[in-house]
Amino acid sequence: MISEKMKPLMANNSAIRTMFEEGDKMRAKFGRENVFDFSLGNPDAPTPPEVNKAIKEIVDEEPDLILHGYMNNAGFEDVRQTIAEHINATQETNFSAKNILMTVGAASGLNVALKTILNPGEEVVIFKPYFLEYNWYVNNFDGVVVQAETDQSTFQPNLVAFEACITDKTRVVLVNSPHNPTGVVYSEETIQGIAAILEKKQKELGRTIFIIADEPYRELAYDGIQVPYVTKYYANTIVAYSYSKSLSLPGERIGYLVIPDELEESQLVFDTASNANRIIGCVNAPSLQQKVIAKCVDAKVDLSYYDKNRKALYKGLKECGFSCVMPQGAFYLFMKSPVEKEEEFCQAAKKYNILLVPGSAFAGPGYVRLAYCVSYETIVNSMPGFKKLAEEYGL
Repeated sequence: MISEKMKPLMANNSAIRTMFEEGDKMRAKFGRENVFDFSLGNPDAPTPPEVNKAIKEIVDEEPDLILHGYMNNAGFEDVRQTIAEHINATQETNFSAKNILMTVGAASGLNVALKTILNPGEEVVIFKPYFLEYNWYVNNFDGVVVQAETDQSTFQPNLVAFEACITDKTRVVLVNSPHNPTGVVYSEETIQGIAAILEKKQKELGRTIFIIADEPYRELAYDGIQVPYVTKYYANTIVAYSYSKSLSLPGERIGYLVIPDELEESQLVFDTASNANRIIGCVNAPSLQQKVIAKCVDAKVDLSYYDKNRKALYKGLKECGFSCVMPQGAFYLFMKSPVEKEEEFCQAAKKYNILLVPGSAFAGPGYVRLAYCVSYETIVNSMPGFKKLAEEYGL
C-alpha cells in the first residue's frame, strides 16, 4: 500500500515525537506542572515583539497580490537584499540578493540543496551524533549517509576519522553548529581543519565536494562564543538558515539558503536550487513571513532566557553526579547515561515524570538528550526526580 521507501520511516518513527506524545498522556494524567518534558526542541522563548507588530503592519499595508500571490521561486528580491546586507554587517561577507534563496525553513532548504547537488549513490558525510532526519533528507535523493566520529569528551569532529571517510563518492559534508543534540559549537580550528581536508581531497579526487552548513541555532551561542561562518573558510559552502529558533517561529517555516559567488558554478547552482525549490513542492517561501523577516532582520529572542535554563540544568545534573558537557549553543544538553542501554535509563526516568530522548535517536548510544527550551520552573522542579534517579544508579 505504501512505498518501499517510506516503510523504514514508518517502522522507525521519531523517538522525539513518540516521547512528546507520551508526555501529552502523562500531562493529562498528572497535570502539566508535574511532568518534566525535556523531549522536544520546541522554542519557547517569547517571540520578539517586533515580529507581531510587523505582521499587523504588513497585513494592513501590503496589496493582496503581493501578500498572497505567486512570486519568483527564489523569493522577493528586496527581502533577499535586506538579508544579504544583514549577513554582511554581522559576518563581514559580501553577499547580495543574488546569493540568497528564500526557503520554507531550514529543513526545506537542506532538501533543496541536496536536490541541487547530490546524485544517486553519492555520499553525504555527517558527524555523529546528529539529527537523524538528515538520513531521510539524503534518502529522498538516493544518497548514502556516511557517519564520521567525534571526540566524545568535547563532541568536536575527529579530523583523522573524518578524512578517512572521504572517498571518490563523497559529494557533501553536512556541518551543524551550534549542534543538535550536543549543544557544542564547532571551533574555528575545527572548521579550518575540515576545510583543509576537503581542499586537499578535492584536488586528489578531482571532484567537487560541498559543505552544507545547517545553522538554525546560529544566534543561540552563549558566553560570547563566536560561531565561525563557514563560507569564509571554504568556498564550496552552502548555508541553510532558519528563523525558527532565533525568532521563535518554528510553525511559520521561513528560512533561506546562501549560495556564495565563490562556490563553483555558483550561478548555475543558484538557478538550479531555485527550480528545485519549485519541483520538490515548496514553490516559494511564505510571502507574508518573507516580508516580516525584512522588517525584523535585526531582531532575536532574549538569549538570557535559554542561558538561565542552560546553567541551572547543567549545575543541577552535575550536582546529582551525572556526566555531561556544558552546552555552548542551541538549547540541548547531551548527558552520559549511567547505564550502557540508555533506553533503560529513559524508562526509569519516567517513574519521576521526567521525559528524555535516548541518544540512539541521534546515532549517539549511551547518552540522552535534554531540550532545555522549557520553563525555568520545569528545570528546578525536576531536580528532586533527577536526584532520586542518580541515587537509584549509585551516582
